[in-house]
Order: sequence, then C-alpha cells, then structure tokens
Amino acid sequence: MFIDKQDNKLKEHYSKMLEIIGSLSRLFSESDSPFIYYRAAENLFCKSFNADNHSRSDTSADATLGNIGFGIKTFLKGNGKKMEKVAEFNNDSAQFRHMPPEKQVQEIIRLRNERIQTTAKIYGLDNMIYHCVTRTQGKIQIFEEPMNFIDEPTVKIKNASDKSIAFTDKFENYSFNISKSTLFKGFVIDNVLMEIPVTIIKDPFLALEKLFDTASKEIRELVFKPIDTSRERVFLPLYSTRDGEVPEKSGLNQWNAGGRARSMGEVYIPIPSWIHKQFPGFFPPKDQQFKLFLPDKKELNAKVCQEGNKALMTNPNETLGQWILRDVLGLKEGELLTYKKLEDIGLDSVVIYKKDDGDYEIDFAKIGSYDGFESNSSN
Repeated sequence: MFIDKQDNKLKEHYSKMLEIIGSLSRLFSESDSPFIYYRAAENLFCKSFNADNHSRSDTSADATLGNIGFGIKTFLKGNGKKMEKVAEFNNDSAQFRHMPPEKQVQEIIRLRNERIQTTAKIYGLDNMIYHCVTRTQGKIQIFEEPMNFIDEPTVKIKNASDKSIAFTDKFENYSFNISKSTLFKGFVIDNVLMEIPVTIIKDPFLALEKLFDTASKEIRELVFKPIDTSRERVFLPLYSTRDGEVPEKSGLNQWNAGGRARSMGEVYIPIPSWIHKQFPGFFPPKDQQFKLFLPDKKELNAKVCQEGNKALMTNPNETLGQWILRDVLGLKEGELLTYKKLEDIGLDSVVIYKKDDGDYEIDFAKIGSYDGFESNSSN
C-alpha cells in the first residue's frame, strides 16, 4: 500500500504526533481508547507526508500525493469490523429517494463510481486507497485498503426497508441510509501496518498549561535578534545590580515612587556607573537629547539624566514606559514589574547601539546578556 513504503523518519514523526494527540484524549472523552478528531487525522497525514490537503473539497480524496489519492478515515476499532461513512449524496437524493431499492442502488453505484473516477481525473491519480487510523484501548493502529469502484455486475441486495438498503459486491459490504443520503462501507481490520501505544494523560489541561508556559517563554526568546558584534554597543540591566530585583520605586517602577504626582508610564533604564568609566563618550553629556530608535523603527527623544548620569529616559517619559511596560511586557497600569516577570518572558537586559550619525538604537536582550557583557568588559 502506502505507509509501509515510506521513509522510517517520516513514519516515526507521524507515529509520534498521533501518540501525542491521542494522549490528550481526556480533553474530549473518558474512554480508554484514544480520541482523534477526523480533521486532525487529515491535517496530520498531509503535514507528515507533505501531501496536498483536499479534505474540505467535495471529492473522494481527502489528500493526494503524486498519483495516489487517499481517503483518510479515523474510527474506533471495536471488533475489527466497522461500517463507516464514505459518501453523501444530498444534492442528488431527490432524484432516487422514491425509487424501488434496485433502482436506488443503481443510482448509488453510478454516483459513487463517477465521483471516484472524476476525482482521479482531476488530480491525475492512478491509485486510490483508504488510510485508516483506528483506535482501541491503549493504542492506535494504522491499516490501508484499496478504494474500489462498486462492481455493479456482482452487486446483491441483502435487505431493504424505507430507512436503509444493505448490499454487497465482490469486494465490499455497503449500507445506504435513505433519510440522510449517506453511503457506508464495511472496513475489516485484518492487516495492521503500524501499531502505536498511547498513554492517555489523566489531566491534559494541566499538561497543556505547563506546555504553554514553556512554549511562551521559548517563543518570546526567539524574537531576539542576534547581537551585532560589529557595532559599538553597551548592555543595560532592567533590574538593580545590587540585589538582582526590580526596585519597587525606581527604574522601571519609577511611576510608583513618592514625593510628587507621577504618570503611570514614568520609567528609566538604569546605567551602571562603570559603563561611563569603561566606555567614555558612548552616551552624550547629561540632559543632551538624542534620537533613540525602537526595533520597529519608531523614533523616541531620549537623554541621560539624574545624578551620576545613572538613568536613560525619554521625552516625554511615558513613551519609554508605554513601550516596555505595556507594549512588550503586557503590564496593566499600576502593576509592578518584578524580576520573576522578566524571567518568565526570558529577558532582563537591553542592548544600545550607537550609530555613526550619533543616533542610537535599542532592543531587548536575553537573560544574562548584561551579566555576560559586564564580565567580558572587565577582562
């Protein structure tokens, strides 16, 4: 068939992803058999084997790869013999709903075979198969079988009523639900090509919460640009170097200081005194304004201020606070910044680049960037 001829790495990836999805079954079901939503099965198959996804089109193939078309099915294995939906004829049902059973079956055969044939012509297919993801207690099993035309000369009606018609041909068992205009086909699971053990997580919500926290941190870290070592630069901490914490009433929490009324965005980035000594002339003199460009090229007016030139601020001051506290860190007004928050996100420093024209650029840097900068600068 198909799956047994694929590269082992592709099959391992496919198997692992099915195991992961199946392990989250408690999100949807209390059954001991893994739950796989049919759209997830279709999408995963296409992603794993780089197949074209046609699952939302009205054709007999959910996916195609080269000259092969696939009907992707997922269902509970049960006793290994299952009737599963393979086609719907809602638009055509009025034509034959009131015909005698024999005539209805003839129309079903014609419509079913025409759909398979048309699908093959549209996508240039030489072969069409069912790729079935079946589930049973503690495991997922994969099997495949041909997607056959209904062989009209060998068709036999087994029983018929005003609700359904059961019939067979030399290949398959079929059942047609008259009211829903739906054709079911029998699947016999007797040739398992892959078997995937699945341990269903008891509390998938807790697992997803932990995964989200970890992933969020990693994703945020990925936005940091590589440091341009060819440019003149310094790193500044977003915390106090005295105790490794963000002070409650200064620095990025300057808005919380007493003494006078302050805006909720009033902040400054501390400049350790050793930087002025080690890199004299990197920053302009105290209170001399300069242009500071954010990563999105937005221009701020900035200056070095306070006693000992210990603070980098902007004018108006709220623009720096808006960018750091609101736009990037997502803090609400009145919410104190803590080092734990910086740690969770994965940053605790900024890098300042000095441009040839005297302007400056600022960007965030990963945790430990300032410490590494200080350590290297002292050697």
